[in-house]
Amino acid sequence: MADTPILMPQLGESVTEGTIARWLKQPGERVEKYEALAEVITDKVNAEIPSPVAGVITRILAPEGATVAVRQEICRIDETGTAAATTGPATESREAVPDEATFANPSAPILPPATTPATPPAATAGAPSSARAAGRYSPAVLKLAQENNVDLSQVVGSGLEGRVTRKDILSYVEKGGPPAGQAGIAAAAAPQAAKDIAGLEPGDEVIQADVVRRRIAERMVQSKHEAPHAWSVVEADVTGLVRLRQAHKDEFKRREGVDLTYLPFVIKAVGESLKEFPWVNSSWNNGTIILKRRIGISLAVATETALVVPVIKDADQKSISGLAHAVADLATRARAGKLTLDDISGGTFTVDNTGSFGSIMSQPIINPPQAAIITFEAIVQRPVVRDDAIAIRSMVNLCLSLDHRVLDGVVAGRFLEAVRRRLESYGPETSLY
Repeated sequence: MADTPILMPQLGESVTEGTIARWLKQPGERVEKYEALAEVITDKVNAEIPSPVAGVITRILAPEGATVAVRQEICRIDETGTAAATTGPATESREAVPDEATFANPSAPILPPATTPATPPAATAGAPSSARAAGRYSPAVLKLAQENNVDLSQVVGSGLEGRVTRKDILSYVEKGGPPAGQAGIAAAAAPQAAKDIAGLEPGDEVIQADVVRRRIAERMVQSKHEAPHAWSVVEADVTGLVRLRQAHKDEFKRREGVDLTYLPFVIKAVGESLKEFPWVNSSWNNGTIILKRRIGISLAVATETALVVPVIKDADQKSISGLAHAVADLATRARAGKLTLDDISGGTFTVDNTGSFGSIMSQPIINPPQAAIITFEAIVQRPVVRDDAIAIRSMVNLCLSLDHRVLDGVVAGRFLEAVRRRLESYGPETSLY
């Protein structure tokens, strides 16, 4: 039986590629069906890729650090298990990895390893990389370096074992520094790059963005460029909600084992309002508008280094208690890096609890391909006029960013009013179950 090609799986909605962070299995090792093969990083989640078959890994085609398109081959597995005795060490098999150009072009053929001279003309004995010292340059890298008159000994490789890739050459030529994705470096380690950064002073540190931060940046730029953002804000009197939570939070924590925060109440109000205004629960798709039947609330969760967006599926069908458990579970696993691919799929609308760090008004960026995102700001006590008298009330701002290709101001305004109406309706009679 021929080796079975293993492809990069779909890593969530609108995710088109993933970066191999770490291989958990090596060539020659046996893997069981559904056992984790590798850890993958996307802009939405860090996840493990399960093996779709059982067998012995015969070849790894995507090295650690490589960015691979969905449905592109990453390794091969012999389902008969007979390759175990003949497969060499992981390092030998990994030298047969295609150049990075292959991963940028999913249709490119995967070629056998190229033989190159022991010491390429452009290399020097003093090159810091072990890969360069061994002279392991692909033909594509050598050709590109020759075309651009690049001394390969001056290029820091970001590939496996310091291997120089086409991306490294292009970055060196265009920016005079190391490629995006390399670990953070001090300005002193990249003198040429430092020269190209305006305003850099002695002692400043130049840190290259990691994979997750670059993906977030790309997605946010994509959202702002493709979706014409409009913004609206309403103010809600949530005095009743504050009193309701205050009355039940201690007993709820004792009984349920999770905190009763304001967020489940907001998600409940949003979910019910999305049913009332289904156009808000939609997305733009090349000239068509897709109205989503199910309501999946994407929950923006901040970690130490990034922002991830797990999804509460069928949020409109859950009780306040059920939502509290879902929020606690997803937030805990997101911060621990334990989210699965299923946890980040199915989102149709995003809720961001910016009030948790004191914000009173914000303009969130839409999470594509969704049509809108709402923020729940900080609850602030202040004097307001009620029944021709001044009273101290608990007030909060609700900020909505919308994709103007899908939604107009009138629909967005009515939706915001519906969310406010529901939040202001919470009181002593509200059931948590």
